[in-house]
Amino acid sequence: MKQLQMVDLKSQYQRIKPEIDAAIQGVIDSCQFVKGGEVKTFEAELAQYLGVKHVIGCGNGTDALQVALMALGLKPGDEVITTNFTFIATVEVIALLGLTPVLVDVDEQTFNIDIEAVKQAITPRTKAIVPVHLFGQCANMEPLLQLAEKHGLYVVEDTAQGLGAEYRFSNGSVRKAGTMGTIGCTSFFPSKNLGCYGDGGALFTNDDQLAEQIRSLTNHGMKVRYHHDMIGVNSRLDTIQAAILRVKLPHLDEYNRARQSAAEKYNAALAGIDGLETPVTASFSTHIFHQYTLKVKNGQRDALKQHLDNEKIPCMIYYPIPLHAQKAFEPYVSENQQFTVSEKLCGEVLSLPMHTELDDEQIGFITSAIRKFFV
Repeated sequence: MKQLQMVDLKSQYQRIKPEIDAAIQGVIDSCQFVKGGEVKTFEAELAQYLGVKHVIGCGNGTDALQVALMALGLKPGDEVITTNFTFIATVEVIALLGLTPVLVDVDEQTFNIDIEAVKQAITPRTKAIVPVHLFGQCANMEPLLQLAEKHGLYVVEDTAQGLGAEYRFSNGSVRKAGTMGTIGCTSFFPSKNLGCYGDGGALFTNDDQLAEQIRSLTNHGMKVRYHHDMIGVNSRLDTIQAAILRVKLPHLDEYNRARQSAAEKYNAALAGIDGLETPVTASFSTHIFHQYTLKVKNGQRDALKQHLDNEKIPCMIYYPIPLHAQKAFEPYVSENQQFTVSEKLCGEVLSLPMHTELDDEQIGFITSAIRKFFV
């Protein structure tokens, strides 16, 4: 059996090695390492894949979120509602810009932002909502977008874990994650479903004016060289990374199907275990399984993790501490706020190996070890 890994990037690379190597060599031969032609071409190809007018590459997913909020012209003190159960980047950029992050709880089944909690959190100071398409499936965007329209709010989608997932509206229309709100943001960190070989990110929008603003902001606030109309940042998608992403983008749906197939096999092998819940796929979204995350009940999560560690089976806890309990966010949380679901999930979640190269032997070994634990 191949060595188990949370993400097997090497085996994935070996399958497309000639294309990747040629793409990298092409950039080296051109010596256009910054703002090379591969960047614009990749942006256009990703825009076509997503069905969105504009894609703007940037340095990483965190920058994408920060630039999105900068482009909206929000002012210090403006409130931005987002989820309490996510990676810190989603919330830290809000605070970095002097905005006020307003954390709300999540849905226990999907791990995504609770729409009713968002509704209760809206105040006259609220200017934006940042849903996260966590672990690979969309947040419930239709009611969220209705709320945003009712209150005149921006919606910035954090699509770092959901690129390629699809949302189904009640009228039967389908949109890809990241293309439904005002701006979508993603990361191309190597372990993502569409990952490069370093850092990278992108923003998506159908708004021509916002797209122009974003392009300027990622380039030191310049529209014309050496003419700075606003304070911007230096955040560009590297040409080599764009070339790598061009090779991998045509494989994205295939990669996502491989993850879905692995998840189905996990589900079948782990069905019926008392005290263990396999991931739920919402009726309104596909699930592309950036993570395959179990809920381990009855206080047994840490013991199961130790058991898997002993069996040399990698597993991870995403996330062990909810954001409201992090010292960095103490100033933004009041004593009477309740995050019951987030706190519960942080004691139950356990993610198993999930990547495009998982085979039946590996899945069988992992699930057999889990079943033995519960005997």
